[in-house]
Amino acid sequence: MGHYLIDSCPFWGQTRLFLTMSIGQIDFSKVLDDDQIYDHVINNYDLLGKDWMAHQWNWLNNVYWPFRDHYKYLILISLIEKTLQFYDQMKVVYSYDQYYSKSCLQIDKFSVSELCEKLNLPKETIRRKVIELEELGVIKRQNKKIIIDRSAFNLVKPENQVKFTSRYVLLISQILNKEKIISRKLDSKNIEIIIKKNFTLCWRWYFRMQIPMIIGYNKMFKDLATFHVWATVCMNKAFNFSKPFDKNNIHTLTPDYVRFNNNLIQADKKKNGVSAMSISDMTGIPRATVIRKCKYLLDEGFLNLDMKKQYGLTGSNINKLSPLQKEVFKNKAKFLRKLLNLCLIS
Repeated sequence: MGHYLIDSCPFWGQTRLFLTMSIGQIDFSKVLDDDQIYDHVINNYDLLGKDWMAHQWNWLNNVYWPFRDHYKYLILISLIEKTLQFYDQMKVVYSYDQYYSKSCLQIDKFSVSELCEKLNLPKETIRRKVIELEELGVIKRQNKKIIIDRSAFNLVKPENQVKFTSRYVLLISQILNKEKIISRKLDSKNIEIIIKKNFTLCWRWYFRMQIPMIIGYNKMFKDLATFHVWATVCMNKAFNFSKPFDKNNIHTLTPDYVRFNNNLIQADKKKNGVSAMSISDMTGIPRATVIRKCKYLLDEGFLNLDMKKQYGLTGSNINKLSPLQKEVFKNKAKFLRKLLNLCLIS
């Protein structure tokens, strides 16, 4: 078993937390790799897809709600990820409680151009959103340094998201257990504890999964609110789709990612969609904005509209979306591999 080494360091102003383990204690024959995770996620998507959509939709709502603006949150967590990267490079790991006990976070050498490149957003958008964050008192700029004020912590503190993520990781581990890929049985509470003990490390892995995903979908849909609306329709259909099937039988009907999506779209033609008002209620995005985004999605072939004025999915853009979704799943596999290996050796 690994253990935690507590080391007091004046440079950091508080205790550092390291996960240490003798190299001889690790059975490398049982260490998971990206391909194993990727293949099992894709091939068991009927058992995982609904929970994955719920996980991602919950996170997307968390992106929007603090500022009623996806881009402000994206800028803020991109700055936080830069700090987590620095901790990782310095081999420093803070627990959840240690990290959020700080009075502020300082990021060196901040520039609008750097954020533009990282987020693939126009300079004017980044500059405007940074100014708005300053006006809210969330961040402060000192020349090329930026300080994230403690007041921002509650806006990005992922208490519920850690629980959501732990439950999803548990589902993956159960499939790997069943197929005898791993022998150790985990529980969601234990996974949550491990994430929180190694928070700055685990959440850097998490951001490295989520930030490229949201950047990719922003490029695909031209706007994050548009993607949020489309994702809400997807989640609604996924949950309705699974209702008529017995859990013991659904695996034989739609076992993998491709067939799950194809069946989801075909089933959509026979089922009610979701109204603009319901999308607004579910996301917090104003109804007028939802209607405007849905018009774009209709024009581009991502959604259809039935006689009841409810929106549903179409299959016309599956090929367009597939390359991006493949990259999303690759990043997801990397995150899951790292976190599961950490759980298995902890």
